[in-house]
Amino acid sequence: MRRLNPKYVRIAAIVAASLLVILIIAGIVAYNKREAFLQSALVKAKAKAKRDYQLDLNIANARFTGLATVTCDGITIVPEQRDSLVRIDHFEVSVKLLPLILGKVKLGDVNLQNGFVHLTDIKGVKNFDFLFKKKKDTTAKTKADLSLLANNLINEVLYKIPDDLDMKNFMISYTKDSTSLKLLTQQAVIDNGELTSTIKVNDGEATWHLAGKMEPSDKEIDVKLYADGGKVEIPFIQNRYKARINFESMNIKLDDVDHSEGETRIASSFGVKNLLINHKGLSSSDIVVQNGSLDADIMVGTNFVALDSSSVIHLKKMTAHPYLKYTLSPKKLYDLKLNTGWQSAQDIFDSFPDGTFESFEGIKVAGKLNYTLDFSLDMQNPDAVVFNSTLQKDPDFKILKYGRTDLSKLNRPFEYTPYVKGKPVRTMIVGPQNPEYTPLDQISPYLRNAVMTAEDPTFYQHHGFVEEAIRKSIATDIKTKAFKRGGSTMSMQLVKNSFLSMEKTLARKMEEILIVWMIENNNIMTKNRMLEIYFNIIEWGNNIYGIKEAARYYFGKTPAELDLGESIYLASIVPSPRTGLYAFLPDGTLRPSRIFYFNSLGKLMAMSHHIPRDTTGAYGFYGVRLREGLRHEIAPVDSAQAEQILNGSPDESIIDIPEPANEEPEKKPSFFQRLFGGGKKDTVAENLKDRLKREEELRIKNIDSTGKTNKQIRQEKREIKRQEKERRKALEQQGLL
Repeated sequence: MRRLNPKYVRIAAIVAASLLVILIIAGIVAYNKREAFLQSALVKAKAKAKRDYQLDLNIANARFTGLATVTCDGITIVPEQRDSLVRIDHFEVSVKLLPLILGKVKLGDVNLQNGFVHLTDIKGVKNFDFLFKKKKDTTAKTKADLSLLANNLINEVLYKIPDDLDMKNFMISYTKDSTSLKLLTQQAVIDNGELTSTIKVNDGEATWHLAGKMEPSDKEIDVKLYADGGKVEIPFIQNRYKARINFESMNIKLDDVDHSEGETRIASSFGVKNLLINHKGLSSSDIVVQNGSLDADIMVGTNFVALDSSSVIHLKKMTAHPYLKYTLSPKKLYDLKLNTGWQSAQDIFDSFPDGTFESFEGIKVAGKLNYTLDFSLDMQNPDAVVFNSTLQKDPDFKILKYGRTDLSKLNRPFEYTPYVKGKPVRTMIVGPQNPEYTPLDQISPYLRNAVMTAEDPTFYQHHGFVEEAIRKSIATDIKTKAFKRGGSTMSMQLVKNSFLSMEKTLARKMEEILIVWMIENNNIMTKNRMLEIYFNIIEWGNNIYGIKEAARYYFGKTPAELDLGESIYLASIVPSPRTGLYAFLPDGTLRPSRIFYFNSLGKLMAMSHHIPRDTTGAYGFYGVRLREGLRHEIAPVDSAQAEQILNGSPDESIIDIPEPANEEPEKKPSFFQRLFGGGKKDTVAENLKDRLKREEELRIKNIDSTGKTNKQIRQEKREIKRQEKERRKALEQQGLL
């Protein structure tokens, strides 16, 4: 082996010694000048706070008390013309020297005595709004790498957690108008990686503890939040969001953070014991999760955030693998997948949180189930949304014993109590004992086919759900940014009416879906029986239940006597039965605007070969007459108001009945026009005239010329014009034109 030249060794030793001497001299100079450096830094910090954030920062006394330890007394921060934000009597902090040399500030020891942070938001005026002020960005805009941002942010947070902490009497309070929250940390200690603390809530209403392992240098955190003698209650949530959330204990664990190959992976877990959630949008009763946890493998890429499929949800005896991904650019994409794998069906039913699926409490089942969900959404193309939801059962699955609700009760006569606004209307027997009960074969085929075509065209083919209808509903709701379209099949409507309350909560909807699956996929009831019960219990008007009452109430007929037009009318009011009378004019005829519905639904029925095609496009519209004795009950509203009422309720059907093309909304008359009449031309009447004209043109356009001579076509046109002329004349006589 070749020996190093002694000359070069001496040069290297001299250079190293020189550098060491320079560093020592620089350290001595820096140590002697550190007080001056500190005071200079404080002056700059005060000026920056005043200039950029309009904050008055004052420190009564700041000094070095060790090699890398700074002690401050009497710290106050007051925003300009705002309430005082921060007050700290004594604050002592040391930093790690090695990270500091590398340009990173890593806290070593922190000692804080008697601190106060008061956040206020009074009538929209905040004393912390400086936090939301954006600096003017003069640099060239480049796409941020989310993985780097996430890694740096986590490291910054971990670096600011001290290795050792001694905190006493540190208060954080938040006041928003009449609501407030106070958290007083009486003591918090980190000693040799062990965290203990005592936190008083709202002047002693409760006492919380945060305890566990806190080793930020090793990127390991495992802490538990719990309360003395009760639950951790989040008081501000109740006042601010009308929700109640509490839990016995919550665990948060960070196992590792790793950044490599353009991704930051975060291994963590979250657990909760006896979590209670109460919100009217979720459930009418408390939802209680006795034991739940999530082993979360979080991935952050250059342009996405994801929960990896290796993550596991634990809920009592049940487990599931979720996958979530949100892609920010070049376009926003949402992906959601869920897979339980084959698991004991009994374990799944036993694992439902209390307050959900109450119909299944006490149910006994055998076999296994497997649930999968696949959802994908491109915000630039909502119509291409992917939605696949499947609950599979193995051949051994069967129901051994029903729970709280007997799902087979509809196979025999039963009592039914409809509710309106949470109050019972009346109780009736659904069965032959009730003279108002109508067997399916005594209901007009026109009505059966009209309602199925409008509400659920594939009723006899599907097993409770139509995924394409749900997919279209999601796309429509996203495009309109509102819940405009439902996706309920007639099976779902039947379950909602006969087994569940009318409350609109997420828990009730999920329970409805599961009951439908159980009935449809386990041969609990035939399709014909479901349809028969459906027609006998659904609401058709104010306190009108069952098709026999409806046929007699509107038309003085039996269900078997209903013609096509009457059937299409009844189908039209199923989604909003209590608005049905607004479809009629005082003379008992239908409002002209309703012909578009008749034309659309009639064509769909004809395409399905339920009825022959009507060349006039009316499909019985002009033959519908409200029972004479009922006409006096028609509310005196103008056409615009009637249309608003008729179209105001969300449609629960799974198909769309098209609105008239290029239809301009009718304008309501002004207050003075309604009060005195006269004045400007009545725009409501003008719109009605325009609509009648368009209806006439539509009927003429839809004349089927197949096999007809020109003379026959002209005769049909003249007949249509005559009918429309008579209608206009009748409306004029009623003062509506």
